[in-house]
Amino acid sequence: MEEKPASYERVVYKNPSEYHYMKIHLVLEKANKSIGVEEFKQLIISGLKDLYGEESALALVWAVSELMVGAAMPFDVLTFDQTALSAILRVYNSGLVKLWSSLTLIGSYANESCAFRVTQVSPFLLALSGNSREMKLQ
Repeated sequence: MEEKPASYERVVYKNPSEYHYMKIHLVLEKANKSIGVEEFKQLIISGLKDLYGEESALALVWAVSELMVGAAMPFDVLTFDQTALSAILRVYNSGLVKLWSSLTLIGSYANESCAFRVTQVSPFLLALSGNSREMKLQ
């Protein structure tokens, strides 16, 4: 009796999620300064406009989805912690790279040096609820 050679099938999972979620943290030169959620979002929007230009940033919105007609930018601030200056952003998959690159290049806020740190990125919001690097075992 002849044995058939083993056959393998490659299965590729394509993410059906429309969004990606980013956990970010703003580091200011003077740690005692706090900003509100409106200023936080405006800082990100100004970074997008500085990098891609006014027209390009608005074109990104139109290209992302027809459902976003009239929206200002292709991301939402879902949560914001004013004391830690951290937030969770929701962005369309097609705008993730542009948003990430503009966050990387933001270097000042109110004439003070600053930097955005991207802590986690995932297509699943639940994945941002825990971080194995910060987990403390007892």
